This record gives sequence, structure tokens and C-alpha cells, in this order.
Amino acid sequence: MADDAQEIRGVHSAWIDAVNAGDLERLLGLMADDAVFINPGRAPFGREVFAPSFLDAHRQARIRCSSELEEVVVAGEVAYTRSRDALTVSPRSGGDAQKLAGHRVTLYRRKTDGRWLLARDIHTLGPAPT
Repeated sequence: MADDAQEIRGVHSAWIDAVNAGDLERLLGLMADDAVFINPGRAPFGREVFAPSFLDAHRQARIRCSSELEEVVVAGEVAYTRSRDALTVSPRSGGDAQKLAGHRVTLYRRKTDGRWLLARDIHTLGPAPT
């Protein structure tokens, strides 16, 4: 299980790196085909909505995410992480950056080839306290 936890930490880190790089292809490779995202104020959505939303966000702003893992739990073929995240969104057209902060729970599933993929992602990001 320790090796699985370390692999999941690696997937988490790779996810944050890909978000910061605006690398949609890498993100898609880290998520299950049936991945579901649950964000405040909107209905749950899958890959088909994630991809264009991610690209649009990166066209409009420079996005910098940091994430501190607080918990990694492995239970057989599923695992979850709990993290504290912070996001800075700086409009490419200029203006003040928006700072968001909150918590995230991510569920991973192990594929038959041994890879861990993001299956569900739930966050509470909102305006960061000043």
C-alpha cells in the first residue's frame, strides 16, 4: 500500500504540474474516461465539458495552482486524496489576479494495467480570505 500511496502522490503532483502548464493532453491521460468533476455552483460534469472549459480558462488567464496533500488513503483498487489548494488566476488582458483557496477530495481508480487515474474530483475553491 505504501507504494500505491506514493504512486498516487505522483499522479497528484503530475496533475498540478499539467494544470499549471496548461497541458490538457496530459490531464486527459491522467483521468478515467468516466471522470466526474463537482464544482461549487454548477452541475457535475465529465471530460466532454472539462476539456473545452480548461482550454478556455487558459486562453483567458494565466493559472497557477498549488496543492498541499493532507491525506492519501488506499483501499484496494480505489484511493482518495484530500488536499488544501490555492489558485491564482491572472487575466491575460490585464487587471487584478483573482485568488481562490479551498479543499479538494479526489477519488482514484486503479486500471488493470496498474495505473491510477482520477475518477472523481470535488473541490470547495472560493475567494481566498484576505
